[in-house]
Amino acid sequence: MTTAHPRTQVITQHRFGGPEVLQVEERPRPEPAGEEILLRVRAAGVNPVDRLVRSGALPLYGKPPFTLGRDVSGVVEAVGAHVTGLRPGDEVFAQLDGGGYATHVTAPAAHFAVRPAALDHVHAAAAPTAALTAWRALLDLAHVAPGTRVLIHAAAGGVGHAAVQLAKAEGAHVVGTARADRHAFLRGLGADEVIDYTTTDFATAVHDVDVALDLVGGDYGPRTLNTLRPNGLLICAVPGNPGLAPEDVEARGMRFAVVETHPSGERLAKIGVLLTDGRLRIHVEAALPFTEVARAHELIDTGHTKGKVVLVMPE
Repeated sequence: MTTAHPRTQVITQHRFGGPEVLQVEERPRPEPAGEEILLRVRAAGVNPVDRLVRSGALPLYGKPPFTLGRDVSGVVEAVGAHVTGLRPGDEVFAQLDGGGYATHVTAPAAHFAVRPAALDHVHAAAAPTAALTAWRALLDLAHVAPGTRVLIHAAAGGVGHAAVQLAKAEGAHVVGTARADRHAFLRGLGADEVIDYTTTDFATAVHDVDVALDLVGGDYGPRTLNTLRPNGLLICAVPGNPGLAPEDVEARGMRFAVVETHPSGERLAKIGVLLTDGRLRIHVEAALPFTEVARAHELIDTGHTKGKVVLVMPE
């Protein structure tokens, strides 16, 4: 009598397209390699980059089929032979290179950090990409300090609302752009000024900015140059859509950078400290069952979600 190989459920797609191309399939459960862990995923974050990859606008994983998902939180189920820092039963969270929309996933142990006890799996899964991107932009690239004037576009979104809080934690003066119904939310996070981009042209209303974080792309980059001081820094965190070239920025006497993040359990552990002590809070607008992934992507496709959308895995 043979024993059936353990199975796992994954969300995959066999063609590019809208949310309807996402479907749940069953696969053999993966086994961790020497430096990997097998994670029982409890929740997976949904990011704007996921919709770009799903639609074919950003060919991050090549041609379908593939499984999306960069942010996860869950329980270690097994570890590879060379893993020493984690063991089965540990509760962890991570940014991955993909594959997180699944009930089980394998990834290098170095990608993971212990889940902050103050967070449930849903909020832990919402945190990695948003927090890592904001950290990379504002602390590593911009070196935000007390008194720095920071402009954050799409400030109520996933990365945006994390960036507002990180900038305020460093003593910056924060200006955010968002729809009017998001203003109270942003002021609650510490924003000093909030601009309703639907009624006010930020390019003429905001001045003397030291650092601007563009989370929209398109014409926002060129327009944002009008808000910067000489030698000001424009940071783009829109995958595949910087909106302008570095030489265009330099010709205006300003600086330009593009944010790229990579999985890092070490960096995520530092972010975990901020999440634990309350300097950073991740807002989850919707936590949907794993099987409602199309609905989750419909929300992301609107471009107007407040905070994050998370998929909750079946028990």
